[in-house]
Amino acid sequence: MTSTQDRPAPLQEPAPPVLLPPWHTPEREALQEQARRFASDEVLPVANELDPQKGLLPESLLARMAELGYFGITVPAEHGGLGLGVFEYCMVSEELARAWMSSASILARSQGLGTAVADPARREELLRRSAKGEWIGAIALSEPDAGSDLAGVSTRAVLDGDEWVVTGHKRWCGNAEAADFIQVLVRERDPGPGESRSTGLVNLLLEKERGSFPPGLTGTPIDKIGYHGFLTWDLVFDGVRIPRANVVDEAAASDEQGEAAERAGFAAAQAFLNTARVHTAARAVGLARAALEDSVVYLQEREQFGHPIADFQALRFAVAEMASQIEQSRAFYRQVAHLIDLGVRCEREASMVKLEATEMAVRVTNQAMQLHGGNGYTTERQVERHWRDARLTTIFEGTSEIQKRIISDRMLPRSPLT
Repeated sequence: MTSTQDRPAPLQEPAPPVLLPPWHTPEREALQEQARRFASDEVLPVANELDPQKGLLPESLLARMAELGYFGITVPAEHGGLGLGVFEYCMVSEELARAWMSSASILARSQGLGTAVADPARREELLRRSAKGEWIGAIALSEPDAGSDLAGVSTRAVLDGDEWVVTGHKRWCGNAEAADFIQVLVRERDPGPGESRSTGLVNLLLEKERGSFPPGLTGTPIDKIGYHGFLTWDLVFDGVRIPRANVVDEAAASDEQGEAAERAGFAAAQAFLNTARVHTAARAVGLARAALEDSVVYLQEREQFGHPIADFQALRFAVAEMASQIEQSRAFYRQVAHLIDLGVRCEREASMVKLEATEMAVRVTNQAMQLHGGNGYTTERQVERHWRDARLTTIFEGTSEIQKRIISDRMLPRSPLT
């Protein structure tokens, strides 16, 4: 007979985060719990199967996300969305990223993206499609020579009658082929003397069929080391035609005069990036949390020297540090998301939280790999996926160096010598 002392202790699953005051509401708690169950029961098994194959998000999973309303979290209820804020958007995204970052990332290709056209009836139609997951897009901002410096965009749009003719080269356009549309940042004219470098930029809406590119547009998939689930593209525009009315920023579409209209394309891109940066912070927290939770289980499973390695103080202290860093970043992204929902200008704070949360995710997932030892350096464990995906978060939506520049520029004046 086996004594009680010889029986292995049952594994203790890590407790997931909870919403506490001042953020807690019953509605938020219910949404968080729903997203958590969906991520665990439906997204995670798909990720474990498809990510090692560099597989794509299946249509069945996208349909479930649409059914749950996740493509319209921030779309007003009168347009068919959930009518919630950036806070809820980020909260759901953390839960999804904990399972597979791509499932959280695809949400950013909806939420009313590609709907800010001048015609009210058309805008209403697109908002409803967006909320239903029937208007999922892609964003073509970066170019081979214009990534962090969006004011350097050179892709050109020239009016020819009732159409824009677009020529240029875009890079790092995720989901481009599978999308219903591509929102393209282009240069309509060069800035004049004394004007901002961003003058003359507009966002155009290129409508397309899912699974193909329109005439004049060719794409080459970029072979990434992680962030699987959808493809990222290098795009060449060679005379692509877009209807004249398909200007996505309303200031430019309404033919307003003055600097505000001239800078509308750049301003719209910047506003998109502020929300994208806090969303990236939430995804980074989800990835780090996944690595921590997997490590807590693994440390109890793995035995060395007659003990679960969870008994060793050095490893326990590593877990404590990981958990503390994750909690700090979670509190920060919730605060910034709340500010955005209040309409507060927070470019500096959005950059701060993006910087802190993504660098934290790199540290925590790296530590999780170390805690897993040799087993972490295999595809048998999920931790290597979290590590690969976390590494990208410090690069996209503006590198960590760009975030530092944004923050410091809002704190320190430059001398006339620069």
